[in-house]
Amino acid sequence: MVGKDSLRSKIIFVVLLMLVLAFVLIPFVTMISSSFKPNQEQTQLPPKIIPDNPTLEHYQGVLNPDIFPFLNYFKNSLIVAFFSAGIGVVISIFGSYSFARLEYTGRSVIQRGVLMVYMFGGVLLVIPLFQMISKLGLFDTRTSLVITYVVQTLPVSLYMLGNYFRTVPESIEEAAIIDGCSRLEVIFRIVLPLSAPAIVSVFIYAFMIAWNEYLFASVFINSSSLRTLPLGLNQLFYTQHYVWGRMMAASVLTAIPVIILFLSVERFITGGLTFGGVKE
Repeated sequence: MVGKDSLRSKIIFVVLLMLVLAFVLIPFVTMISSSFKPNQEQTQLPPKIIPDNPTLEHYQGVLNPDIFPFLNYFKNSLIVAFFSAGIGVVISIFGSYSFARLEYTGRSVIQRGVLMVYMFGGVLLVIPLFQMISKLGLFDTRTSLVITYVVQTLPVSLYMLGNYFRTVPESIEEAAIIDGCSRLEVIFRIVLPLSAPAIVSVFIYAFMIAWNEYLFASVFINSSSLRTLPLGLNQLFYTQHYVWGRMMAASVLTAIPVIILFLSVERFITGGLTFGGVKE
């Protein structure tokens, strides 16, 4: 009976896992397949995953500046996402370390207050942020998006890094201080190397939020030359060049940077939590 129950549980687990994978992967497979299908095959019934006559015409159209300025939108998104993630990580490192290690009046109140930002949806913050951005003279600039995305991702980044910093043994930091290291030297020489997986994870999180965000970008950006990829993809719907295959090709190209980023830093995420923390 025990063997049958165990086998039944494994079968149920595998079936549920396959359903979840299908639910997650089917949209991506459809997107990639449609990007290579000629226009006449887009509405073919029954639909085929592998097109009969694969073509690159949709990618050629997307990369044609006269049809869709993809490279310009890509550059804008890359600049905004990279600076947003980088600045957010730097602020999070020092803020999270203060929450995890330093004792000062009001620390717990500030820490909980930061997380309270997530009680309010993005729609509720659009108007006050718009007023602040306009008064600072930053409307229709990439800087407005960088500031907004840093504010948007900072609470979770602080929470994630703060919890990770607490897992770093205090004895290692105390030994470094006894050896004459300052608090900043402890952060750069001890805490950061041991927290590389968490820092990389926070960077990827902040980068993805900034890369895919649409609401604030649609409010703060007016010039077509400063549009990010989400805005550009939305505008493609309303042009004479709109076709399903071209939309799917643009979506595939938009997803590639995030995939490359994740694959390039995967070893840091799966690395040891205390690598290098013990002297040999």
